[in-house]
Amino acid sequence: MDRTTDVIAFALSERSTKDERFVSPQDDVIHLGEVIISYPQTKRQAEEQRHSLERELALMVAHGVLHLLGYDHELPEQAQKMRSLEARILDAIETI
Repeated sequence: MDRTTDVIAFALSERSTKDERFVSPQDDVIHLGEVIISYPQTKRQAEEQRHSLERELALMVAHGVLHLLGYDHELPEQAQKMRSLEARILDAIETI
């Protein structure tokens, strides 16, 4: 994608070539990968949506983790599923 993005996820299990592999940490935790959030873009989006930066950051984390779990939003039905899951995650966080 050749444009500004708000969040990008790099799955630990993906390999770009046969010789290139991620090094797994030596602990008992399952590592899915990394979620990288663009703070400036997230801040702009929070202002555009008229909600808090904290809520937008939580949404970006949820969105990125869903990508690591295999969800996508290329097709309309996929996007609807992701939005639904993101809303459920944000609702659960807000009740904590």
